[in-house]
Amino acid sequence: MGLFDKFKEKIASAVQSTTDALGFNKIQKGLEKTRSNFFQKIQGVLGIGRKIDQSLINDIEDILISADIGVRSSEKIISALKDRIKKEGFENSEDIFLILKEEVLKLLIESPSANVDRDYKIDESKKPHTILIIGVNGVGKTTTIGKLAYNYRQVGRNVLIGAADTFRAAANEQLEIWAERAGVPIVQQKQGADPAAVAYDTLNSAISKGFDVVIIDTAGRLHNKANLMAELEKISRVMKKLKSDAPNDVMLVLDATTGQNAIQQAKEFSKVANITGIILTKLDGTAKGGVVIPIADELGIPVRYIGVGEKIDDLQVFDPVLFVEALFENNSKI
Repeated sequence: MGLFDKFKEKIASAVQSTTDALGFNKIQKGLEKTRSNFFQKIQGVLGIGRKIDQSLINDIEDILISADIGVRSSEKIISALKDRIKKEGFENSEDIFLILKEEVLKLLIESPSANVDRDYKIDESKKPHTILIIGVNGVGKTTTIGKLAYNYRQVGRNVLIGAADTFRAAANEQLEIWAERAGVPIVQQKQGADPAAVAYDTLNSAISKGFDVVIIDTAGRLHNKANLMAELEKISRVMKKLKSDAPNDVMLVLDATTGQNAIQQAKEFSKVANITGIILTKLDGTAKGGVVIPIADELGIPVRYIGVGEKIDDLQVFDPVLFVEALFENNSKI
């Protein structure tokens, strides 16, 4: 059980740091439904003094799957659990919780840009940092864009939003409201305008006016993949005319309340876009927060941010260590 030793100092410092502690508290609160669902069931089957046997292992696997960790990832965890029990000679069920904690963490991948995300840094030589936001309608794209823009503004960055979801009625109005809340300007055209033209105008304006960050919304018509692929390719192509490395990030927004369906959406979007990170929204409103684990494990795409509330400052940088600590927090401290 030495894996978590290296994280003791990190979690201790997070709790001591005012900013990180506030973030950790938000994650704890946001995972309340998931933790209650998962922890209470695990606690119920482990029981003090229950011996480790195949029946216990089966019960744990059922709980993992029901917590939206999914069959494939649950099987990985159970396989590792069995190996640990055999090699390390565990006999009592009380040991299982810490082993589970370690094995779950192993499946979560930290984004290569985790430290950059945490401080909202950008490459000063490649400004403006351009982010394309994709995802089906209803997952929380509009609110996420507002929150992401707000977070960049909080560290002193000048942000410009582009409203390239020109097909959905009222999309511009909703995004305009969130841009105003975040205190950032927005570029928009009338409904039905060419999304690529909006993206081009947004980036062109950002370059000429010296903006640090550009965030561009897109339509979420996954049911028509051919058109969506063509649209995303066109948006990227016209932006590259102004900035060869644009977009710097393609963020897929997924709704945690949809559970395993979120994974399917991610697989479909992966076919039409080069996704650099996932933003998982609405974790506070669901007991299906365990879906973070198979998303990272099965797709190999890092979860970059998580939404843990409706307030404008409730978009948190995803930290695998703090996530696992918050998920298992009711049992014991590391």
